[in-house]
Amino acid sequence: MIRGLHDTITRLASMRGLETADTAGLDDKLSTFTDFGSNPGALKAKAYIPDTFRKGSPLIVVLHGCTQNASGYNRSSGWSRAADEYGFALLFPEQQRANNPNMCFNWFSQTDASRGHGEALSIRQMVAKMHERHGADPARTYVTGLSAGGAMAAVMLATYPDVFAGGGIIAGLPFGTAQSIPEAFDRMRGHGGPASDELAEIVRSASKHPGPWPTLSIWHGSSDRTVDPSNAEDLVDQWRALHGAMKRPTRTDKVGGYPHRVWCDAQGREVIEEYVITGMGHGAPLSTAEAQFDEVAGPYMLEAGISSTREICRFWGLCDERTSRTGAALVDREPRAAREKGSPQRPSSHPLAGGITKTIEDALRAAGLM
Repeated sequence: MIRGLHDTITRLASMRGLETADTAGLDDKLSTFTDFGSNPGALKAKAYIPDTFRKGSPLIVVLHGCTQNASGYNRSSGWSRAADEYGFALLFPEQQRANNPNMCFNWFSQTDASRGHGEALSIRQMVAKMHERHGADPARTYVTGLSAGGAMAAVMLATYPDVFAGGGIIAGLPFGTAQSIPEAFDRMRGHGGPASDELAEIVRSASKHPGPWPTLSIWHGSSDRTVDPSNAEDLVDQWRALHGAMKRPTRTDKVGGYPHRVWCDAQGREVIEEYVITGMGHGAPLSTAEAQFDEVAGPYMLEAGISSTREICRFWGLCDERTSRTGAALVDREPRAAREKGSPQRPSSHPLAGGITKTIEDALRAAGLM
């Protein structure tokens, strides 16, 4: 266990100071977003309001991964190009090194991952100010993220389910499964954590929200050695139970050649989907060959012949893209917005022994991660 952790620490420490170098110097469409509240999590933020935006249009919150920043993640993922086409607003919360040396959102910290506190409250304040300042639709507000950003997206969905209609989690982790850095590393490797039948209760206890619950699109590479793919299975279990969906998926097919599963609720509404990107490591799947998507490969932004950005957007009913690579139809299916016409969108732990914990924390401090 210690050897595996040491390898992870070494990789993270070697990347310290790296901020998507492949996107450095490219045009930045995002503008700085300030004066959004008390900001207890001490986060920064950027936003993008396309010329096609109209009052009452949707808002999408996008959370970058470790070692990344808002502008670099946007440049690779193509979210601002999608916003140009479909007229929704974008909000990019951004971590600061003073909070986390590797620019990771602190999804594992109770201080930052609880309703009304820390980074979670900062992001909630940003969302409220976007609604107020630009007139985005509170009923069509969504959140997505990669890796630590994906785990933080899970935090926002769990702590503010009354705010978000849906989420998209890429290579992330379930909410409430870690409360410390050592536990976070353990969960990232797929070790320990709550039993599957406990996961939904962790979300229920995070707020007083009685439901309905946000819908969720889950993405994970089958060869991810940074965040074990078992975390995607746990995410499905956590949210499937909340929606009252059956354990067996409602539909299983392939999209872009990749396994795709869908769960529906009792009313037949698609509430969870899961993509397994076979052979892909840790990162966000892109379709860089499709020029109109404007997606650029880089660290943790991986060419896969399928656009997670466009497909997540499609699952939310905000766009009707039917291909994610030039000339290749994904599946023969009706646009989701038409299928769901009229449908509204809306901890137990296993702490490490004291001596091992001290060893881990000493290593983290030596690597500059604590």
